[in-house]
Amino acid sequence: MRLLIEQVKQELPLYEPDTFFCGPKGSCIGCPKKLMELVDTDLTYWEHRLSIGEIPTFDDISRFAKLCKNVKRGLVRNNLVN
Repeated sequence: MRLLIEQVKQELPLYEPDTFFCGPKGSCIGCPKKLMELVDTDLTYWEHRLSIGEIPTFDDISRFAKLCKNVKRGLVRNNLVN
């Protein structure tokens, strides 16, 4: 899970101001702002859980990876990442 979190931080522009915006109505496919907030919430949750010694299950890791994969696909559609 720690490796996945590090990869997500490198791949997704989590804390760049350009990704936390709402464009003109109808200009985006999905909402990049909401997508990034979802990832940020889960990422923060797991960083905390790991810091207190919780060990995630395979399902936890799989769910988080799937969320990140789907969010990245949405960001690609909105031309925010390659």
